[in-house]
Amino acid sequence: MHVFPQLRKLEKKYEKELAVVGVHSAKFPAERETENVRMAILRYEIGHPVINDSEFRVWQSFGCRAWPTLVFIDPEGKIIGKHEGEIPYDAFDKLLSAMVLNYEGADILDRTPLDYRLEQPPEGALSFPGKVLADEQRDRLFISDSNHNRILQTTLEGEVTQVIGGLTPGFQDGDFVVAAFDHPQGMALRSNILYVADTENHAIRRVYLNDGYVDTMAGNGSQGPFGNQGGSLNEAGLNSPWDLTVHRGTVYAAMAGYHQLWALDELTLRATPHAGSGREDIHDGPMKSATLAQPSGITNDSSRLYFVDSETSSVRMADISLSGRVTTIVGRGLFEFGDVDGMGTEVRLQHPLGLCLHDGVLYVTDAYNHKIKKIYPENRASYSFLGSGEAGFDDGVGSSATFFEPGGITAAHGKLYIADTNNHAVRVADIASGEVRTLEITGL
Repeated sequence: MHVFPQLRKLEKKYEKELAVVGVHSAKFPAERETENVRMAILRYEIGHPVINDSEFRVWQSFGCRAWPTLVFIDPEGKIIGKHEGEIPYDAFDKLLSAMVLNYEGADILDRTPLDYRLEQPPEGALSFPGKVLADEQRDRLFISDSNHNRILQTTLEGEVTQVIGGLTPGFQDGDFVVAAFDHPQGMALRSNILYVADTENHAIRRVYLNDGYVDTMAGNGSQGPFGNQGGSLNEAGLNSPWDLTVHRGTVYAAMAGYHQLWALDELTLRATPHAGSGREDIHDGPMKSATLAQPSGITNDSSRLYFVDSETSSVRMADISLSGRVTTIVGRGLFEFGDVDGMGTEVRLQHPLGLCLHDGVLYVTDAYNHKIKKIYPENRASYSFLGSGEAGFDDGVGSSATFFEPGGITAAHGKLYIADTNNHAVRVADIASGEVRTLEITGL
């Protein structure tokens, strides 16, 4: 997913020269369902045809070994190269530019556009909302309306009180009307400053709720290089920040693109890796040598950071102290996933995306299982709490309710607020009874 923003820029720049065909060879079983693939295409606003290679036939025919793999084919249909892993935009751009010149000179470049029709997402108040954040004391709910490129502030009953940002993606500071985001995700709140993970801008933004103004805390709109060790807030390159939590003036980011947790300190004005070596895997240990795999949700209890590692289908924790350790609560490996309740390493999740901590319990959005799980960090026990395990959009109690790839979760007044991403909705669940209802968004 981290390569999609680069591809969009290149497809726009080389509109008449570059033809992209995506081949979706899924790691997780849920990703093999054509309807789920279709929703992912809409969510990530993919502007080219995509093949659902559910049986890995195309993958095997091209000798692929890694996600992503880029295969380059010349205008005459010959394979001329292959690249495994992500590639920086500038290098990709330089390579394509050279190819265009070469094939143009050989008079074999065909600029005839491909004939295909793009599907459109349904219209509604929300479009693939990624995360939610409740402010119990002030009766506020913040919704990252990700594909509308904005943040909505509502009451806890869903009445819109502020719209922050417009519908068009961009990277612009300013008042709430002028400010622009690009597919924002997680948020954190400190007093009346809302921090936003502006994911596809590779930036952390600050929303001054009392002043009606947005500025940039860190990031410059470009994806940072792998191996980045950070630097000053205005210079450190970030890579797909997906969720945030704040503790004593430091914002901690689940930096999905770097497979790390980062700390952004407003006192020292520096952004640095906090946990994870940058290698994608699941190994516990000291903060900087442990390995993580696409952390996508994060919260804290003042001494520990709790986070979901999506690619290892695990829930883990890291000490706030740099002398501490990273420890796995539930989950086991990059290719160990499923839907199994239990204890510790016997637990199986499938690509969890979000979590919140309430009364000592972690509530986790187990996205590809379409469930909400309850996890007790002290004894490492996991239980299914809400959702049938099938994708759907039904209110109800406990396992009779259905979700469709829920992404974010927060708690207030004994209720869970859930970003039901593929249903373009926010769901509300009573923790005591397990009753789920759909929040009505009003006032837009």
